[in-house]
Amino acid sequence: MEDPFRVRVTVRGYELDTQGHLNQAVYLQYGEHARWECLRAAGISQQRLLAGGVGPVALEVTLRYLSELRGGDEVDVSCAFRWGEGKTFRIEQDYTRPDGSPVATLTGVGGLLDLSARRLVPDPRARFRELATDPTPLGL
Repeated sequence: MEDPFRVRVTVRGYELDTQGHLNQAVYLQYGEHARWECLRAAGISQQRLLAGGVGPVALEVTLRYLSELRGGDEVDVSCAFRWGEGKTFRIEQDYTRPDGSPVATLTGVGGLLDLSARRLVPDPRARFRELATDPTPLGL
């Protein structure tokens, strides 16, 4: 299996809570950023999704904190799509320091919403493959 897609983020001061830690909600934003960058690396922009009449949706997210991040710290956020059968797929994301030490993990269940029917598309893997110019970052 190939290494998952990764993006590096530097923690900004305005993202900190009153204890000087990265605010818990910002971890979710970093995960979202990594997912969008992964899609972009596959050639799938938001405009391309909209033109295709679909949009990704998060159905479930679990975030586990392992160590703190503070202002100026760098964190690598991975993004690995895990395809199965049916209308949903899993996403696994690891947050690690540049030295590889773990910071957090995010696991989620996603789908691809048909924007006209307001229902999940039956085979998101096939639809993403159609939309991608390079399906490799998506594990396809």
